[in-house]
Amino acid sequence: MAARLSLRLAAALGALTLVAACGSSPDSTDAAQDSPTSAASSGNPPAVEEAHPVEAVKPKPLRANESRMTLRIPESYTPSAPNGVGTDDYRCFLLDPRLAQDMYLTGTFVKPDNRNVVHHVILYRAVPDQVADAEALDARDPGEGWTCFGDSGLPGGSTLDNAPWLGAWAPGAKESVDAPGFGTPLAAGTRIIMQVHYNLLGGPGPDRSATLLRLAPGSEDLTPLTTMLLPAPVELPCRPGHTDNMLCDRTAAIADVVKRFGPVGQTNNWLGVLCNQKPVPSQVTSCSREVTVPTTIRGVAGHMHLLGRSIKIEVNPGTPQAKTVLDIPIWDFDNQGSKPIKPVALEVGDTVKVTCKHVQWLRDQLPAFEGQPDRYVVWGEGTMDEMCLGILTVTHP
Repeated sequence: MAARLSLRLAAALGALTLVAACGSSPDSTDAAQDSPTSAASSGNPPAVEEAHPVEAVKPKPLRANESRMTLRIPESYTPSAPNGVGTDDYRCFLLDPRLAQDMYLTGTFVKPDNRNVVHHVILYRAVPDQVADAEALDARDPGEGWTCFGDSGLPGGSTLDNAPWLGAWAPGAKESVDAPGFGTPLAAGTRIIMQVHYNLLGGPGPDRSATLLRLAPGSEDLTPLTTMLLPAPVELPCRPGHTDNMLCDRTAAIADVVKRFGPVGQTNNWLGVLCNQKPVPSQVTSCSREVTVPTTIRGVAGHMHLLGRSIKIEVNPGTPQAKTVLDIPIWDFDNQGSKPIKPVALEVGDTVKVTCKHVQWLRDQLPAFEGQPDRYVVWGEGTMDEMCLGILTVTHP
């Protein structure tokens, strides 16, 4: 079915028009098969997370005609829950690279400052026509930057097939450098929006995170890169015997997400429209969609939170042309970097599918969930909520 979906209501990016067919895969035997005991007996110990360390890495050497620029949050910002509830703050900061001429972005390297509270970072492009809107958002919100659950908050459409991402950082990510001959166009006058997700469970304190941009002249003959996003629903029910919590009810759980994050909490209902499916409680959810223009996949990544167990991205599943481009059987929150792959060419009508598995028993293993009972887990912006998102770096003829 064709669907159009706002990013603020989809926690994806901008708006989308696509043909989608998604499915949720309930598995009544899954909880028994993937428990702490069975995971250990299969040689895959359950992931126990004490913290989210950030490896100390240096940027890679520059290549011919490349330069590097450092952009930092202008003033220190102390995160807090914008709606007065919850343990998460999404804040956007407007950064000015002062581009006097067209350039290509050929790599990004995010340097989180207060590593205890920085959960992840996304860099967005604000084209010259959007700069006035970005400045207005910044001016309306007291303090440095502005609250921006879901996306940057800029008006104007973008599609999931061409999201305005320039780069992203999550624990385990290093410098992202495009392959030779590729880059993301930046028009003269473009600004950079740094969206930082702060996890307030990490403690208080100010932050002035920075990013290093690797740039090449716009006169270079580079192939433009774009980002394609593959969101899928999350419909993780409470475990049998753990249903005393009022938030084990899906409607109540979604209302709680809306209370903490505003309208973006309605993402769960809009994902059902996007994916042409009704919500089905399940540990495993998936979403497939048809490719509408010739596309070549060149890099892949997945994003989930702490209850994520596995994620897979497939091309043309169930056909003789089936290919798996990402398969993480044991999810590691601290290893979310994008991975370059051998190019996979897709034609119009081909299918891409993301499948995620989330499990409640990780609550019993992770210190972050200490004292928190089961709840019906849906797509949400918080660290204790969940996501299922495939991220593809692609080119088009």
